[in-house]
Amino acid sequence: MPRLSLAISFLTILPVPRGREATPAELAAAMAWFPAVGLILGGLLALTAAVLPPQVTPPAAAALLVALLTGLTRGLHLDGLADTLDGLGGGRTRADALRIMKDHAVGAFGAAGMVAVLLLKYGLLTAALSHGALPLILIFPVVSRFAMVLLAYLSPYARPEGGLGQAMTTLTTGRTLAWAAVSAVALVAGLGHWPGLQSLAGAALLTWGLAAYFRRRLGGVTGDVCGAVNEITEVAALFLGLLST
Repeated sequence: MPRLSLAISFLTILPVPRGREATPAELAAAMAWFPAVGLILGGLLALTAAVLPPQVTPPAAAALLVALLTGLTRGLHLDGLADTLDGLGGGRTRADALRIMKDHAVGAFGAAGMVAVLLLKYGLLTAALSHGALPLILIFPVVSRFAMVLLAYLSPYARPEGGLGQAMTTLTTGRTLAWAAVSAVALVAGLGHWPGLQSLAGAALLTWGLAAYFRRRLGGVTGDVCGAVNEITEVAALFLGLLST
């Protein structure tokens, strides 16, 4: 499967041609295309916002965009956020936290975190729509998908027994990161959204800090943690972009 198609299939529900099962190395290499998938998602959000009739108010449009993004991504990253917060909140030790994160039931920390992130995205998208900041809506998924690549490159895998996210951490090379970084910068700058470069730099700095925290707290990251960082950096990218609007 071509790497872009693999990245689209992994991150979204969008239909792409499917071939044989991808190897771990192919999945890791496909991460170079994560920012491009972010642009596809941002484009669908911006297009939806642009074609809505004027009778649809910014708050209603923002709610629609939040629901659309959640649906397009199967809620994958929100699930990772909930599992991560449950583990961090309920696990006193590293082993306890990782064990709790494997439980798919959503606890109090996870539920509260999901509600908080959804409300933040709703409020920030409402503000973006009120200011006519469609370019920001277009680029914030690019920023957050690059953040996942950076996190994977910076972090070891936390589970000694392995897991889905292991390929994304142990096999992500400097070349993959460089390609993702160049494409993210090119996509944001090419759209002429210079404040988006500030969002990209801010999200990269935040991701570096989060990588250091998870290394200390969990011994590294998991697939759930990558999803959680995507959600956190989506909020950060919208917030930083609005500061420059």
